[in-house]
Amino acid sequence: MPKALLLENIHPLAAQSLRDHGFEVESLKGALSEDELIAALDGVDLLGIRSKTTVTERVLEERPALTAIGCFCIGTNQVDLDAAARRGVAVFNAPYSNTRSVVELVVCDIICLMRRIPAHTHHMKHGLWDKSASGSHEVRGKTLGIIGYGNIGSQLSVLAEALGMRVVFFDIEEKLALGNAQRCDSLEELLEQSDAVTIHVDGRKSNIGFFGEEEFSHMKQDAIFINCSRGFVVDLDALKRHLDCGHLSGAAVDVFPVEPKKSGDPIETPLADEDNMILTPHIGGSTLEAQENIAQFVSQRLEDYWFKGSTMLSVNLPQITLNDCRGEARIAHLHDNLPGILAAVNHVLGEQGINISAQALGTEGAIGYVVTDVADKPAAQALGALASIQGTIRMRIIE
Repeated sequence: MPKALLLENIHPLAAQSLRDHGFEVESLKGALSEDELIAALDGVDLLGIRSKTTVTERVLEERPALTAIGCFCIGTNQVDLDAAARRGVAVFNAPYSNTRSVVELVVCDIICLMRRIPAHTHHMKHGLWDKSASGSHEVRGKTLGIIGYGNIGSQLSVLAEALGMRVVFFDIEEKLALGNAQRCDSLEELLEQSDAVTIHVDGRKSNIGFFGEEEFSHMKQDAIFINCSRGFVVDLDALKRHLDCGHLSGAAVDVFPVEPKKSGDPIETPLADEDNMILTPHIGGSTLEAQENIAQFVSQRLEDYWFKGSTMLSVNLPQITLNDCRGEARIAHLHDNLPGILAAVNHVLGEQGINISAQALGTEGAIGYVVTDVADKPAAQALGALASIQGTIRMRIIE
């Protein structure tokens, strides 16, 4: 019976789906350190994680039997994707399943900060009746600046316009503007005209420290700032300075440079004593609807890879979409992208008198992937010859 390990309190629908497909499943609530993860992966075929568990090259080297990793979240920067590809470990994520949840949190943050709800709530909790319109604004007619116009940024753009906001955006890639949104030619152009600035960039290394003192200094007086993307993107000390001096009127932060590994652990942040501040524990995508969608989506990708060899929506391997096997067995052969691999595979099968029922080949960068349905189940000699082809990374027989 194949085994799956799910960490970080992944929605139980994922475990149930894997069990229904014949997997033995172990679920743990928290994240694991590198050494803990290596120990826990003994005998494990599929691994499911969220954002706190890091899968390093050492982990992959120590556990060569690991076949696939499911990131039950948007980002995959917690996995060494190149090292996984070199070892034939497929990695999948859920790039769209919690988009709406993040967008709704950002909309909520914008409205609450514009109305100074955190500050008023703090005063009421401490027995102070402060019925005042000072510093409180409608969002209608205000300008929202969106940094990063991908799945989340573009959907936020649509909802913000429905609230009556003017939307501008900046992205390093060419993006089609939705509705009446306007593209800015530079980040400074966006910052200087936005009443609210929200960041939605990915986890690539070049985004570390992306938004700091210089960027905050370009923002409008009394603007608000929101980060629901990645914790390492923003310099929180710089944000605090611009809040303390009265330059910015409020901020919302959902992600932090260093986050606890599990719920209930303590966290310290220099922003805790700010007046008009919303601090949330990385819950942008944490709605029941989003977690159910993610559980279903990623578990389906893992099951399709295990039982069919399908790499559809893999983030690190050539993508091949496969249906049910059209023969007696399916041979999934991951290899270095070298000339003649396909010919070598077919030569081995021809020498063994094995007829090919269907075949698909995909290449991406340094990796190639050929999937062959055969009319007869290959004998051990044929499988050994296939695994011995120069450049072979991993070979699986799927019956």
